[in-house]
Formats: sequence, structure tokens, C-alpha cells
Amino acid sequence: MKTVYHKASERGHANHGWLNAHHSFSFANYYDPSKVHFGLLRVLNDDIIAPGMGFGTHPHDNMEIITIPLSGTLEHKDSMGNIGVIRPNEIQAMSAGSGLMHSEYNHSKTEEINLLQIWVFPKERNITPRYDQRVFSEEDKNGKFKTIVAPVKSEEIMWINQDAYFSLGKFKAGTTVDYSVQHKGNGSYIFIISGEVNISGQLLGKRDALGVWETENFSINANTDAEILVIDVPMN
Repeated sequence: MKTVYHKASERGHANHGWLNAHHSFSFANYYDPSKVHFGLLRVLNDDIIAPGMGFGTHPHDNMEIITIPLSGTLEHKDSMGNIGVIRPNEIQAMSAGSGLMHSEYNHSKTEEINLLQIWVFPKERNITPRYDQRVFSEEDKNGKFKTIVAPVKSEEIMWINQDAYFSLGKFKAGTTVDYSVQHKGNGSYIFIISGEVNISGQLLGKRDALGVWETENFSINANTDAEILVIDVPMN
């Protein structure tokens, strides 16, 4: 098993006033040649957006974009005619495909929003753009990993145009959970949303991450109550 450790405090950081952003990988004005991507995972941004502020209408193409609100509410509009508000326990999945325009704003005028925005390179290019938004219950991820995004068209899982799998789990202190890679040859990027865990001797705290590959499974030991995101992606 090979690993790469990404410490939370060593992420790229940009505070624009209305946007306080941390970048796990090179993005915008932040560039680190050792952190350009993990396999086909290209972006993992941890954004805090001020009340009423956000990203104006802008284009995307040929990227799979997953948005996970951690707190607060996000307003989304796009050129496909989708308008909606995304809340914690809701996930947004968008295939930019051949091209689209969209905007994202903090829906609240009084409270900040904290969200993860994640980009994965697509399996097929120039597909018809697509948008989806689903609610996942808190119980779905208590004590186990719940797969929320996968290359499977189902009422229970959001589809992605890539052999990638996103799983969320919340675990009590003292829990050990085994994770099996869901597609042969994939690597796993384990992002600690909160808490402290140990993976193969590597201690990880809040917003730390560990990439693992060339293994079919690994164990995660929760030292404290912890919430964990695992992004299972092709390595090439």
C-alpha cells in the first residue's frame, strides 16, 4: 500500500473577505507541483462563503462536480434551468459535459455557509450536461459508510460520469471500520471532516487527508467521534 499525507494546515488558502477558501489541490492562485491531483480527483475545496455572497455566473465543461454542504444553505442556478437550494444532508452532482453556465450563492443573508466542492475528471467527454440533487438521511451514515455517489444509476445513489465512488460515514470514538476499494485499481482519498482517526499508523485530525493506493482495503480507527469522506477514484 502506498500513501500520501496532506496536512490540513498545509492546504492552499485564500481569504477574499466574502470567501475563505482552503484548497487540498492546486487551484486558482495556489500552486504546489506535489498537489495537483490525486488520480482523477482534481479539486477539493473547503469553502466558507459570507451571507448573501457567492460565485456569479461562470462556465464549466468536461468536469464532474460534487458539492457537499456542511453547514448553511447554498442557492444554485444554471443554464439548464435548474434553480434550487442545497442544505446539509443534501448532495449536488453536476456533469458539466459539453458546457454549461451556473452560479452559486449563500442563500442566507445572516449565516455563513461551509461547503466542500469537489471536481473529478470525467470518463466520457462532451456528454450532455446533467444536474442532480438528493437528500441523504443522517441515519444512513451513522456507524457505517454510505455510498452517495457512484457510476450507477439508482434512486439511492447519485450518478457520476467516472468510475468513482463517494462515501460518507460518522463513527463513535473507539470504532474500527474496514473500507474496501469499490473499483479495481482505484485509490482512495480519505478526508477527515471532523474528529481524529488513525489509518495504518498515520494520525489524522480535522480536515487532514490521506491518499492510499495499491491496496484493496484498509482499516480506519476512530480515536474520537469522527465524520469521514472517502473519495474512491481511478488513479489514471
